[in-house]
Amino acid sequence: MITPEAPFKTRTTLPKRFTYPSPGFSHYWNQGVGRKMLQQLKEVPSENDVEQYAQLLLEADTLADTVIKQVYEVLGFQQATKMIDEGLEKGIENIKDAPPCLQQLLKEADTIPNWLNPELLNAGSDFCCRTGSLGLTVLRNYCLMGGYESSAINKPLIYTGALKKGAAKRMAETIEFWVQVTGKGAMQKGAIGHTSAVKLRLMHSYARTAIQKVPGWSNEQWGLPLNHADMIATNLGFSLVFMEGLKRLGFRPTQLEVNGVLHLWKYIGYLIGIPAQHLPDTETEAIEHLYKWTISQPPADEDTRALALALMNEPLTASFPVRLWQKKLLIKLHLGYNYYFLDDRACTTMGLPETSFRHWPALVKFINGFFEAFTLSQRWLYRVSVFRGRKSQEIIKTLFLKSHATG
Repeated sequence: MITPEAPFKTRTTLPKRFTYPSPGFSHYWNQGVGRKMLQQLKEVPSENDVEQYAQLLLEADTLADTVIKQVYEVLGFQQATKMIDEGLEKGIENIKDAPPCLQQLLKEADTIPNWLNPELLNAGSDFCCRTGSLGLTVLRNYCLMGGYESSAINKPLIYTGALKKGAAKRMAETIEFWVQVTGKGAMQKGAIGHTSAVKLRLMHSYARTAIQKVPGWSNEQWGLPLNHADMIATNLGFSLVFMEGLKRLGFRPTQLEVNGVLHLWKYIGYLIGIPAQHLPDTETEAIEHLYKWTISQPPADEDTRALALALMNEPLTASFPVRLWQKKLLIKLHLGYNYYFLDDRACTTMGLPETSFRHWPALVKFINGFFEAFTLSQRWLYRVSVFRGRKSQEIIKTLFLKSHATG
């Protein structure tokens, strides 16, 4: 049996990317929009705490990496993918000659952890769904764009040719996965979210293996590609940061919803290959994790500025909206959200231009806050908001997928 690497194993050195205190994220926590979150902690993590946490930069999913080496590299991508698809559909015990490492990975995915709480999964799904198109707006303009302020976590994107593939493709893939895993019952065994998470785990390992073969990549500089620390940070982006952005747009998640979103993404992270003990159960734990990761991040560089500008201009390459003036207007609206969520310093650092729509989100917050009060007042109104919000997300997902298919 393959066992995961022991957490926080003693190291003599950290990757050169380690930058403490981070010039950009220090501002985020002390003067920027993150200061209210930091105030929820009883004690700010010390430099030693941050260094200990950063050891996760050199740890990754060893079991999935073994599957890549013993299945994908032996059978070839197409045949290996077919075997895994059959294993997910029929059960790995019914697949002849499946290597032990693949049997172990799929059996672990099929085994329900004793900490899993169905009620919290449903609460997390309900909140994600009821946020509707604003949820996807936060995902794009806060969670994704905000991540480009760190040059390190995005370096694997450069080595996989993400700039050449285009922002529209990345947006379509991100939205498709997010919609798949956040639906009601999506994380049950055999459901689309559960299956997508397991497949993504293997795709991450496939990318990690490939990136380390690309000339110029350095583990000593950047840590392992798609390491545990960066994976946790991405998970927190989809959970903690996602909720913080929605609060700034007038949403008032209940305590059950907050716990539910964190629990949902803990399970998704677990299926993707992040050790469960590294994923938070409470909001304060999530803030502490996010602080420890961000406060040692190097600033944006030319690569990440290029990624940020590609995301900004994504509407120009998409097939919707149809008219050019609509595309240009959408870019300005997105920029307004970028400045609202990330502040002037971060947007300037990433090379994002000024916009006259920077106050638009404040109006959205006022209007949405008014409707939020009604939504939370009656159970039937809450259920209607979940249904309508999910429907709008499905429509947007379909538009993105069609845009990618035709673009």
